[in-house]
Amino acid sequence: MPTKAMKTNDSYVGMWVTKDGYIRHELLPNGRYDEARGTRKSAYQGRYTLTGDHIDYVDDTGFTADGDFRDGILYHAGMVLYREEK
Repeated sequence: MPTKAMKTNDSYVGMWVTKDGYIRHELLPNGRYDEARGTRKSAYQGRYTLTGDHIDYVDDTGFTADGDFRDGILYHAGMVLYREEK
C-alpha cells in the first residue's frame, strides 16, 4: 500500500461516540481503529485511511465501510458519531 494512503489526520484521531454511547470508534494515530459496541470491547478492529474529510475502514476480516467528517461530526454507515471530549 502506498505511504500516502496510510496518512492520518491528527485532528480526527481519538474517540468518536454515538449520542447514546453504544457505538465507540477509537481512531488511533497509527491508522488502526478499535470499535466497541455496548459492553463488547473491541467488537471490530482494523485499519482506516483518510482522504481529506473522508474515512475508509477495512476491518481485520476484510469488511469495508466508509464515512465522512462534516462540521466536527462523523457520519458513518447511517450512524452519527461525536468526538468524545476528555
